[in-house]
Amino acid sequence: MNQKQKMWRCLETINEVVSFFYFFMFPIALLLNGVAAWVSLHLRSTSTFIVYLKNLVAADLLMTLTLPLMAASKLPGAMIELRMFSCRYSDVIFYNCLYTSITLMGLISLDRFFKIVRPCGKVLGQNVVFSLVMSTLVWVVLFALPNIILSNRSVTNGTEISSCMNLKGPVGLEIHENIVIYLNVLFWLVSVVIVVCYICITNKVIQSFRNSGSNNNQGKQKIKLRVFLVVIVFFVSFGPYHFVRIPYTFQQVNYSSNTDCSYLKGRFAKEFSLWFATTNICMNPLLYIFLCREFKEKLMSMMKNLSISFQAASAGISPQSRS
Repeated sequence: MNQKQKMWRCLETINEVVSFFYFFMFPIALLLNGVAAWVSLHLRSTSTFIVYLKNLVAADLLMTLTLPLMAASKLPGAMIELRMFSCRYSDVIFYNCLYTSITLMGLISLDRFFKIVRPCGKVLGQNVVFSLVMSTLVWVVLFALPNIILSNRSVTNGTEISSCMNLKGPVGLEIHENIVIYLNVLFWLVSVVIVVCYICITNKVIQSFRNSGSNNNQGKQKIKLRVFLVVIVFFVSFGPYHFVRIPYTFQQVNYSSNTDCSYLKGRFAKEFSLWFATTNICMNPLLYIFLCREFKEKLMSMMKNLSISFQAASAGISPQSRS
């Protein structure tokens, strides 16, 4: 086995392992986001926070539905049509939903900031129509990125598609590189917004405790814990991927060989950090319960009603089963 064959085998192994992780994640993510969607459909859009939350749930659910296609297309024996469809459509939807989620998280932090720290911004920041417009803009702008139409090269052999870059021409490669840089900048801008907003929110709430003469240390600790969880989950999920994304993209665009050793190292780092970023779709539904009172109350109410209905159905069946 020559060096090129060894490198190709390493690439196949990376894809197989990553595919397994995506297949493993899919049922968990589908269950959690399915329940989150079920609950959010029963919430009235009476506040900006609920509007953003519903859009975030929709983005996470749509991203979840792309996981099986993404995983299957990475397998060594995948059909060429499946790989091309994944590169041109489902992978593009996946990435667009990923950054839609990230942007909406930034809008949610701004929403909390306007509500708690700057009530004077309530006219704009706490207006439901404004939140609907902002959410729509996020979807339109991110889904308007031209990645789908730029993956238009034809291939006849499935082994030629070691990466979606094989389907892009010179113009497509250049625009892809610019889009990746733009999305990376977007992530770090949103990160700054989230950190600043939640630090200001924490200081404001703690200051309110002090001004009221309250010694509620438990309440202060709860606030700090909530802020810590939001920020840590965000950075632990998305940080590693965005550290490796730009260097890897330069390798994708500029390297003539996808079996170069340094390219494979970058591919390994990118694939596993992307999978780790994707785990955020499993963590978000849990954060909804922890951070959103309306969501938690509606979930508890619906589970209680479901339990009562199940008990009533069981009681109706029991007499028949005894006879």
